[in-house]
Amino acid sequence: MSEIKISQPSKDELDKLGIVSWSSWECDPSEFDWRYPDQETAYVFKGKVVVTTADGAKVEINAGDLVVFPKGLKCHWQVLERIEKVYKME
Repeated sequence: MSEIKISQPSKDELDKLGIVSWSSWECDPSEFDWRYPDQETAYVFKGKVVVTTADGAKVEINAGDLVVFPKGLKCHWQVLERIEKVYKME
């Protein structure tokens, strides 16, 4: 399984991706386990999260990050600051 990929795209790159048509999701500080049945691409507008994968790797995700979660990923989310994101499943 591939790993979580993070980048900081420009506004033009975000426009090309069409994030205005993606679904939105918000979450207050909390912790939960999650599994990705499909690949998810997400753009974080606000917040801070630490995602720990099943093999123990920790990834910090912040506002301004474009994140790709691979299909089949099992992980634990720790939402440190309220998160506001848009996403699409592939």
